[in-house]
Amino acid sequence: MPHPPATARRPQQPAPRAPRARRNRPAAWTAAAVTAALALTATACGPSDTKADGKPAATASAGQGQDGHHGLRLPSGFPTSLADLEKWKHGDWRKWDSWARRAADFANPVIKDLWKPRRMAEAKDRPVPQVPPNIGGDQGVSDPAPRPVQAVPVPTPYHRSAGPVGKIFFDTPQGSFVCSGTVVRDPAHPGRSNLVWTAGHCVHKGKAGGWYRNIVFVPSYNDDGLSAAAAASAPRQQVAPDGVWWADWAGTSRQWIDTGAESGGSGSPYDFAVLHVHPENGTGKSLEETVGAALPVWFDAPSATAISRMGAWGYPAAPPFDGARMFDCLDKPGRLSLDPSMPTEYRIGCTMTGGSSGGGWFAKRPDGTVALVSNTSIGPSDNTWLAGPHLGAEARSVFDAVSGRFAAAG
Repeated sequence: MPHPPATARRPQQPAPRAPRARRNRPAAWTAAAVTAALALTATACGPSDTKADGKPAATASAGQGQDGHHGLRLPSGFPTSLADLEKWKHGDWRKWDSWARRAADFANPVIKDLWKPRRMAEAKDRPVPQVPPNIGGDQGVSDPAPRPVQAVPVPTPYHRSAGPVGKIFFDTPQGSFVCSGTVVRDPAHPGRSNLVWTAGHCVHKGKAGGWYRNIVFVPSYNDDGLSAAAAASAPRQQVAPDGVWWADWAGTSRQWIDTGAESGGSGSPYDFAVLHVHPENGTGKSLEETVGAALPVWFDAPSATAISRMGAWGYPAAPPFDGARMFDCLDKPGRLSLDPSMPTEYRIGCTMTGGSSGGGWFAKRPDGTVALVSNTSIGPSDNTWLAGPHLGAEARSVFDAVSGRFAAAG
């Protein structure tokens, strides 16, 4: 269940801060920071325990645009100003699920200055879909549940230690929520990617609903690791040093849309999503150029038995965390099977909570490079471990659909 916002406190006013100059950062983040943090090795790709049905991938991608941009028009009555948004919040938002379920219904027009620091700070955690701690024990291919691994704060400033990682904000009929995401490379635009990897349940409700709204990605959110109270009252450029990036296209799996649920693990083997984003305030630079790095996606990675360590990064927001700071967990992955007919998932010990959903899981490939291999999807009620999907043919299809939609763009 979503956790209620913390009791409001009078924030401490941070000291005045000079505007941050645009950083010209080399794309060395993955080698200098994450590789050192992981300190892991991976064997050559061997047999995988992942089960696949061999059928063509089921993909749902969606685009949006005002006045026909990308070939679509906004649904009648969709808010396009702050004044309209106020009316939408007090009634019409409850109608989203009646029309915003299908891929073609996705719409996410920019509402300038909607996501201010206080609104970001007050957004609730998007709960990691919960499952019983002993789930999967009867499937035969699940490894024993891992021991808890304490989440560790990521060193600040985040743009140096985890530049491609950021926080996702979005609105639902139940209010504003948060997830985590990662900038990933786009083969259609080498060095100039505008793609963000996250979880399906961070963009679409699954079988019980439809697409969320006002979805934005904020890389290196709260770059200096301010307290939650200080972040709420800090200048926007301090909590969003690389800007606010609005999703203008989204893709997730058809399996998540048809079967995804907030408890029980249904749909979790296909709980992944890709966003194409653009800056609220145009800079002429891509997201990858702005943050200085992006991670490749390791599709069809080997089984957990062939990888010695994985790391999960994100912004946990449910107690005992407050969503203001970035954390990571490093562990030897194990296997988790929820259904013999579904792909086997990765599982690691980790105490991160809701809000870390969608955060990237990283591993070192046989050639020594670090890549995104999964994302946070589900966890138990006692917050002792996390599980994420194996990124196979379905994930590649979602990724290719979003990348391909913008392949011809400059």
